[in-house]
Amino acid sequence: MLRIKSMPSLALMGLFVVSFPLQSVGQNRNYSSWENDLGPISEIDWNYERAAHLLERAGFGGTPDTIQRFANMSPSAAVKSLVHFDKSSPNVNSFDHSGIHDAGLDPFPPSRPATTELAKKNGEALGVKVKPTGNRRLQPVVNKFFYWLRASVLETNRVSYWWANRMVASEHPLQEKMALFWHGHYAVNESKVRDYRKLLKELELFHEMGTGNFRDLMVAVARDPAMLSFLDAGVNIKGAPNENFAREIMELFTMGVGNYTEGDIREAARAFTGWNYDGLEFVVNEVDHDNDQKDFLGHTGNFDGIDIIDIIMEQPVTAEYMAGKMYHFFVRDSVDPELGDQLGSLFRNVNYDISLFLETLFLSKDFYSEASVGTHIKSPVELAVSTYVKLGLSEVPGVPDFNQTTSALGQALFRPPTVAGWAGGRSWITPGLLLERGNFARDVLFPDINFIPPDRMNGSREIQSVARRVREGLDITAATQPSSIGEGQVMAESNMLADRDEDFNTRYGSFRGWQMAIQRVKPIPRHTAQVDLSAMVLKQEINTTSEVVDFLIQRFMRVPPGADSRNMLIEFLTNELGTENIVEAESYMEDSLRMTLHLLLSQPEYQLS
Repeated sequence: MLRIKSMPSLALMGLFVVSFPLQSVGQNRNYSSWENDLGPISEIDWNYERAAHLLERAGFGGTPDTIQRFANMSPSAAVKSLVHFDKSSPNVNSFDHSGIHDAGLDPFPPSRPATTELAKKNGEALGVKVKPTGNRRLQPVVNKFFYWLRASVLETNRVSYWWANRMVASEHPLQEKMALFWHGHYAVNESKVRDYRKLLKELELFHEMGTGNFRDLMVAVARDPAMLSFLDAGVNIKGAPNENFAREIMELFTMGVGNYTEGDIREAARAFTGWNYDGLEFVVNEVDHDNDQKDFLGHTGNFDGIDIIDIIMEQPVTAEYMAGKMYHFFVRDSVDPELGDQLGSLFRNVNYDISLFLETLFLSKDFYSEASVGTHIKSPVELAVSTYVKLGLSEVPGVPDFNQTTSALGQALFRPPTVAGWAGGRSWITPGLLLERGNFARDVLFPDINFIPPDRMNGSREIQSVARRVREGLDITAATQPSSIGEGQVMAESNMLADRDEDFNTRYGSFRGWQMAIQRVKPIPRHTAQVDLSAMVLKQEINTTSEVVDFLIQRFMRVPPGADSRNMLIEFLTNELGTENIVEAESYMEDSLRMTLHLLLSQPEYQLS
């Protein structure tokens, strides 16, 4: 087995200029005029490769059987089956909660100091009473604070796995792809929201409304507890409006920079005052809402948040901005200004109906033009999920860890780096990240036998140090000394001093919080990918190593590697097997096939769709 440490510089240099060669789409026609043409593709131009491209962009790719099924349809029927799916039909199982949220945790304080101050003032906090006497009277409260921080993180990791499994197994791949788009568009971060339930609720909103009406989705997100928490709605009150929420709605969610004034932001913020949440429910605190007149984008009235959103929807730039952003995600990075105007007009003309807009987009000649096909750099989540799909898996393996893998590649679900989400495009690729992408393929095909689940590791080295010291019999004071203090000194101080008299010990609370969280959060299943490449190859009834390599290229690559790379792969497989004859090597070829596929999936072209 191999771990990729280097890659030919020529391949790296060529990563961003590779395009799908015209001969690969199977017809000797002139397609140069297709770029920027939103007219529908004809049935005569529909084939296996274009069906594969549709599934790659509107979902996460497909197996040859799935692609062929779509190729056998008309282009209109294929697109309609993806776009107009039945949301009420059975899809995948609902999320299996661990049952970690307790009464009293809401509203969760903003910090540990706020928690202990609340406990001192009220005699309890987070549903836990302060001990009447004794040492560390506030320790149970502090433990509970850290418990929820840790438990929410671990349960969020489980939600990520659940969603990744939906992406792999769903019969409605566009539903998942749109949810991924909206997750980057309406980016909220677990570290700020600190409640997996709110994150899951927002994801469910994307699943339910992600291909519906954009205006209705924007209203729903503006009233969503995860977004309200993330953008500080709790401090947006009459007389002291917080502009975060209103600014991001215009700058990132609807209109884009430069299409409003600072005055518009201030007036919109006043309209959203009082919008808040209670647990998982949206509420309007009327006493905090500003009922005076506002002047917004040339309109005057006693506006509330919904009025503001409706005025935003009337602006032509809103349709252009959102249509352009969906185009970037599904088609290609560059948009001709004239095409941008057409896209905006199209989105307005269908009254912000996302599914109708996408139907036109996915049927357009532009979508299948040379400028669009094979030019999209897969995000880490797209890379991982599409790899599992093309391997024929029905669920995400637990080894390697999905969250750890995509995070190392630059994208962790529910943890976008900023409110603007992920930059995407070329930011996904550096020489180092390209090597890591190859090593992801290796870890799927050759699982690490020393794998330790990251969600069972009890946090940092400091936390592990506390755990070890407690097991050795040290009291809390000694066990929670910083590890920079020598062990002998800790033991000496522990012997000289009685356990410290204090209200609480923060480091012990963090340690105990991890213990409590791991006891209650259900573990992520840790099976490896069940792959049988030998059976996959033998099913094709092919005989030579060159035919095997061509089969693997056809199954896994939307942008085929160059002739030199293909020849390298054939030579590598032949040398590993000791023969060109697959039948002769049938009994021992599995590892050689896996190493060859690893090399194939490490090619720069595999990063493109």
